Amino acid sequence: FLDIPVRRWSLRSSCSLPYGSFANSLASLAPDAEEKPAISPKRAYVTMFVLCYVNLLNYMERYTIAGVLTDIQKFFDIKDSTAGLLQTVFICSFLLLAPLFGYLGDRYNRKYIMIGGLSVWLLTATASSFVNESQFWLLALLRGLVGTGEASYSTVAPTIISDLFTGGKRSIMICIFYIFIPVGSGLGYITGRGFASLTGDWHWALRITPIMGAVGLILMIVLCPNPPRGAAETHGEGVTEQSSYLEDVKYLLKNKSYVWSSLGVTALAFLTGALAFWLPNFLSRARVYQKLSDKPGDSSDSYIFGAVTVATGILGGALGTSLSRRFRDKVPNADPLICAVGMLGSVPCLFITIFVASASIPATYVFIFLGELLLSLNWAVLADILLYVVVPTRRATAEALQITVGHLLGDAGSPYLLGVISDAIYPGSPDRNFDSLKYSLLLCPVVGIVGGVFFVVTAVYIAEDRKAVQQLLGGNKTQKTQTPKTKC
Repeated sequence: FLDIPVRRWSLRSSCSLPYGSFANSLASLAPDAEEKPAISPKRAYVTMFVLCYVNLLNYMERYTIAGVLTDIQKFFDIKDSTAGLLQTVFICSFLLLAPLFGYLGDRYNRKYIMIGGLSVWLLTATASSFVNESQFWLLALLRGLVGTGEASYSTVAPTIISDLFTGGKRSIMICIFYIFIPVGSGLGYITGRGFASLTGDWHWALRITPIMGAVGLILMIVLCPNPPRGAAETHGEGVTEQSSYLEDVKYLLKNKSYVWSSLGVTALAFLTGALAFWLPNFLSRARVYQKLSDKPGDSSDSYIFGAVTVATGILGGALGTSLSRRFRDKVPNADPLICAVGMLGSVPCLFITIFVASASIPATYVFIFLGELLLSLNWAVLADILLYVVVPTRRATAEALQITVGHLLGDAGSPYLLGVISDAIYPGSPDRNFDSLKYSLLLCPVVGIVGGVFFVVTAVYIAEDRKAVQQLLGGNKTQKTQTPKTKC
């Protein structure tokens, strides 16, 4: 029998790359209105449900530690800088492995990659809940290994969504997927604090997500497909391209929108990572400062902060996507401008939050809500930017490198850095730990200003880079419909 190869589009197969009709849709790069789905719509929605569920658990696991941070500090008798190291170790593991999973995700079965990473995550997360008071080093090591699961998942899952949906529908699905970042983060505070209070032992806070994760692993094995790369833009056939990892990196470094938006993501990660880790602890110390509580560790702050994070994540994600869909036809660079407004708009809210905490806890929560709402405008929009300025066969690598840079220079070091600054401001003065943490948090608004500038620069290049990807896919479609007579 003769093997008849399935036709796929190659991004290297065309000598000349004529411009296709430039789609105004935020995420669609396909020139035709009608698409032949690679996966049935019903299965695509089921897959979307599973991916969102696991994404929720990833971020619940990441921020459960922050919900019980005061308990952990007491249990191990550690300072702020040492406590911040827990998050830093987790993120460092995450960012070191992300490039590897990005490389694999562009070349091998993405479903198997996610299953393998999630399995390691379940085992190490469970093991971390059994450490004793003399094994802080083991807790830090296991937290680092937990990053394996998120590294495999975060680099691959968005590319699968991009291959299941296109056009406005993809924008909505990406928005839903990324809304689960703040929702999961907020639930991490709530469930962590809740189970610690219910059982009287913070170790139980680290056991709930592995139990839920086992369900996610089974659902992923049974229900998730591995669609062809670029299926949404190529009528379900997919795109193939043989290139080395070095060629992929060179391509991305020449993509100005990708580079500048990645720098903006880095600033956003620094800001949100530091705030998510330290704000519940800061509010607890503010209550002691105002003599509303006898000692730090008021569980109500983790509950309230978690609820605020969930609410602002849903509202901000939906609002950001709505603004993008409303203005993208009129303003080609609307997306990075929305991100810039979110970052710069959050700066005064953060300043007020830091200084009003010593006077009024309710007023502090109002400005925390406003600041987090503005920051949450960015997540879904940033994910869409990456998907439409990078060709399908390099998206996993692009996700991985953005994650690596964003976490390496962002939230990998920000919790630890703020802890070090806090310890250094008033060393050996426990009675002034509120003031020391307050002044260390002032670094966050400064980073917010820098991030806003990065997004403004992105706005200068984004229309050109989006059109370049449209040109590549449009040119290859034209060639696919013709029988080649000569070699290029």
